[in-house]
Amino acid sequence: MEVKELVGGAAQLCGPTTTMARAADVMVKEGVGSLGVKGPEGLAGIVTERDVLRAVAAGANLRQETVTDWMTPDPDTVDADMSVDDAAIWMVAAGYRHLPVRSGNELIGIASIKDVLWAITERHLQQEREDSANES
Repeated sequence: MEVKELVGGAAQLCGPTTTMARAADVMVKEGVGSLGVKGPEGLAGIVTERDVLRAVAAGANLRQETVTDWMTPDPDTVDADMSVDDAAIWMVAAGYRHLPVRSGNELIGIASIKDVLWAITERHLQQEREDSANES
């Protein structure tokens, strides 16, 4: 399985002047844990639920501070054709919970560690079902 199968084909994005409060609202409304931050040259950063939490813990005014103040700038991205196994290894090694997925220069989505774990678990369960069927 490739990581492109884990994303819906359209990344959830916000602009660099989006407030942290608005970003949190969008994440809740869309049911996602991160947003890509678009800049003039493409993906400028990624803001995550953890960034919102860090901002709250630091006493930030979420209605005034922007995603640019808290995002990870110039995040690593992976190609849509990367295998889920390779993405999992990379995420664990780097400590990532969210991984922007691109096709060419276009951001097509952000895979979460939950997405990756789901894919690996599904494959494992499918293999167990096949093994059980072959034993019968």
